[in-house]
Amino acid sequence: MRLFAVILFALLTAACDKEQDVTGSTPVCPMRSYSSFNPRDMNQCVAACKACDHGNTVTCSTACTLHGAR
Repeated sequence: MRLFAVILFALLTAACDKEQDVTGSTPVCPMRSYSSFNPRDMNQCVAACKACDHGNTVTCSTACTLHGAR
């Protein structure tokens, strides 16, 4: 019974799909809207967040601030 539980746990754990790490990559959607997208520019960041991530002004400005936009 323990062997079955261990195998089942291993299969369930292996089936989980980890999120892809996007650190350092250039976002494709904002690059389509802005030829020179600057994620540190608050106006560009919020506009790109609203258009690409379907956010609203409050959540996008918070996310942009946390990412270092000014």
